[in-house]
Amino acid sequence: MVRTLALAVVFALAASAANIKLYLKDGGYHVVSEYKKLTDRVRYFSVERGEWEEIPVELVDLKRTQAEIKAGEEARKEETAVFDAEEKAEREHRREIERIPINPGVYRVRGEQVEALKQAESKIVNNKRRSILKAMSPIPIVAGKATVELDGPHSAAVVREERPEFYIQLAAEERFAIVRLKPSKTGRIVQTWNIVPVTKEIVEEMETVETFKQQVDEGLYKIWPQKPLAAGEYAVIEYTEAKGNVQTWDFSVGTGPASAKRQ
Repeated sequence: MVRTLALAVVFALAASAANIKLYLKDGGYHVVSEYKKLTDRVRYFSVERGEWEEIPVELVDLKRTQAEIKAGEEARKEETAVFDAEEKAEREHRREIERIPINPGVYRVRGEQVEALKQAESKIVNNKRRSILKAMSPIPIVAGKATVELDGPHSAAVVREERPEFYIQLAAEERFAIVRLKPSKTGRIVQTWNIVPVTKEIVEEMETVETFKQQVDEGLYKIWPQKPLAAGEYAVIEYTEAKGNVQTWDFSVGTGPASAKRQ
């Protein structure tokens, strides 16, 4: 729609540019397709009458006529520049969408490379230290407090950027965020669950990073931090609020073992 409107404006301006207002010093004007100043007169082609005519040069306001022609040319250049910018933005937007795989997951674009983050295997740890690997809803839960954890102190994926940009392709509309992970005795904590007795409703606690979010296409979003991330452990998560369903793609910023894959 934007492209169509831009084209219409450009074509309209181009059409109107074919006609010129030849201003007269008495305040009137002739609509002409072209004109030429001769020694003592101005010769012009009248759009209204479809023929060549002449008028004494002292009756014509050439300064105003030329100023309007120049202003019209500048306006057309600006409209063309806007159209070109919109075309470029549209091409880049299409290219951005086409680069991201259609499979649900989290992706990073590095130059011309698109890399998929590996989804982490999470576990639910309650106060009795029982664990369930690859936590997915529905899962057996008991009232009290539990944590969603990842094994190991560091992610295998280490990023250089303090404000890394991610794309998340959703299979269904869900909440998603970047969170900072907290250390535990055996790994890293993604969320802490407070499980309400009887109703088994889950109240999630997590350290959410302030982010910008942009919808790129249906089910495809871009997410990145508003401020530089301090060194530490983080994850992009997709979750269903109060349902105990969380998926995790972890990464480190400026930390991790020397053997970690730096991205």
